[in-house]
Amino acid sequence: MDLKSNEPFWLLKNGLIASYPSLKSDEDCDVLIIGGGITGSLIAHQMVTEGYKTILIDKRELCNGSTSATTSMLQYEIDVPLFELIEKIGEKGAVMSYKACSDAIDKIEKLSEEIKSSSGFKRKKSLYFAAKKKDVSWLKKEFKTRKNAGFDVKWLETDEVTKRFEFENTYGAILSKQGASIDAFKFAHELFKLNIKEGLKIFDKTEMVKVEYFKGYNLITVDSGYQIKAKKIIYCIGYESKNLIKEKFVDLKSTYAIVSEIDKKKFRNITNTLVWNTDKPYIYMRTIDDGRVLIGGGDEDFYDAKKRDAILDKKEKEILRNLQKIKPDYHFYTDFVWAGTFGKTKDGLPYIGEHENFKNSYFVLGFGGNGITFSVTGMEMASLFMKGKKHPLSRYFKFGR
Repeated sequence: MDLKSNEPFWLLKNGLIASYPSLKSDEDCDVLIIGGGITGSLIAHQMVTEGYKTILIDKRELCNGSTSATTSMLQYEIDVPLFELIEKIGEKGAVMSYKACSDAIDKIEKLSEEIKSSSGFKRKKSLYFAAKKKDVSWLKKEFKTRKNAGFDVKWLETDEVTKRFEFENTYGAILSKQGASIDAFKFAHELFKLNIKEGLKIFDKTEMVKVEYFKGYNLITVDSGYQIKAKKIIYCIGYESKNLIKEKFVDLKSTYAIVSEIDKKKFRNITNTLVWNTDKPYIYMRTIDDGRVLIGGGDEDFYDAKKRDAILDKKEKEILRNLQKIKPDYHFYTDFVWAGTFGKTKDGLPYIGEHENFKNSYFVLGFGGNGITFSVTGMEMASLFMKGKKHPLSRYFKFGR
């Protein structure tokens, strides 16, 4: 599956950071991780840190799938509002899921500091504004629900949003203290580099073609014909899991993003803020350290890569029309345009855990706008799984829920 169009900003910005060999011999390991994006890098780091003999494979260059097309916005907010998630799965699971994403931002900051990362982790607030008057009532309900759950949030009336952020045609907003941004593409490569020194083996341009299940281990055959004997497999393949798992558990969506030319003045009011709104599909916005602004949206059902990429120009204009509603006097000079793929689940939650058709295996599949923060939670969950223990969120993130 082609997960992105040809010009994702992070790939062009960072270039080819590293290249790895393909598999040219039989190997064995405790843990085989399939998927070399940000999720795979985090899970590999956890496994290596805990002393497991770990191998990671990817059919592409590392991080050249969805990780190269991510917005790298780190938010605790899940695509399903907290009050709605409570209605779907109960208060305990909903609040626990939101708090796990909040904690994940803190953990990314700590990990970034530990490895002396140059990926630009930056603390930011999060502004969630009402795009239409009719959205105000439920957005205020969401504000009260979060406040009651202990999240650090503030309600902003329309005039305060206009004054602080220079946005027009907004109708009130939730301002959350917790949020951040990072260059996830660079961060993942830094984790790979660090863990190779600790024993991680990486083989890119190496595709799994067959898995045979045995008692206590799996035998994986790759496209070159070589085999890997692994006690456990952890699948970190994101949206491509839809090609592997037969039942329907996620809807694939196309999302579109544009990055401006460098302009450090026009969006100075949101330098320290992530912005998104209540539209369906919603738009989202963040600044980049060099003075650019990234804006995305225009989500629609994914059919195939050619159709997705054929409407890049149309989607750019759609996003800019939405921007004009809140910044009518601003002319956006586009420098990059791209499309990516993401998954939407029925409750906005990931799938992390076992699947009955895949023995000796776990999945860490972070979907929606919280793919990165869900993957951090997946580190802790995978650690417990490897020890034969359960995680409190397992019942909410499991297949067949």
